[in-house]
Amino acid sequence: MKLTVSCIQMDIVSGETGRNIARAELLMDEAMQHHPDVLVLPELWTTGHTYKNILQIAEPEAAQNFMQSFAKHHVVNIVGGSLLNKQHHKTRNTAFIYSKTGTLITQYSKVHLFQRSAEHLYFQGGEETGLFHIEGRKAAIFISYDIRFPEWMFLHSLHGAEIVFVVAQWPKIRLHHWRSLLISRAIENQCYIVACNRCGQDDKHIYAGHSLIINPWGEIIAEGTENEGVVSAEIDTALVKAVRRFIPVWQDRRLDLYIREKNKEYKNIYPEKKEKPEI
Repeated sequence: MKLTVSCIQMDIVSGETGRNIARAELLMDEAMQHHPDVLVLPELWTTGHTYKNILQIAEPEAAQNFMQSFAKHHVVNIVGGSLLNKQHHKTRNTAFIYSKTGTLITQYSKVHLFQRSAEHLYFQGGEETGLFHIEGRKAAIFISYDIRFPEWMFLHSLHGAEIVFVVAQWPKIRLHHWRSLLISRAIENQCYIVACNRCGQDDKHIYAGHSLIINPWGEIIAEGTENEGVVSAEIDTALVKAVRRFIPVWQDRRLDLYIREKNKEYKNIYPEKKEKPEI
């Protein structure tokens, strides 16, 4: 029931797929010194969060081939961050997960689009859950802004997810949110959170780094700095079962009240989406 997980916290050069793959490979080779069962890459690790020439650079095949080959050669599972993924003249922000044999386990496209940075104007939101199995454990994958939606993660926990992988390009200015939200999600869902964030900067943001591995009690067991590096820890899913038995949140829910309140009409407190949001 024990797994070693390693987050590849890296800087990213906007739009330079080849350079980013080469940099990731160096850090992944370094991570293999920890003998990980799972490697985790950050969000949009081959291109950065850029909209420049988005349809031209949204070609994930080179990165997919690299991850498949690396996983098979090193006998390691890869939660492949996310990639720009062009589908029928539309682009999605898609995570790809590979087994240690190089087989694609699943893919997940970011469901919640961050309108403040105009994602809803350039990306198509995903419609599938992020549930999958890795090394016999139930897991889930989320991308950045997804962590602000507790009901979405709770749905995955209700389906048995014991490990939640989060990949992100989270800015330093909201580092407090990053740490607080992830700790809260671990406590609420009584699961491990393995969160890989990028570091460095582009022309708009300085990124936080601080990749985190958090246990089901909400305790941080590994954390990165603001610099490039590998963040590793051993996790034990037996602890998930123990915590869920000790505090039986699922058994103590009041679905009768939740459903009743959900069916009431509430005034929308948010304005309509702006076509040209402030970035």
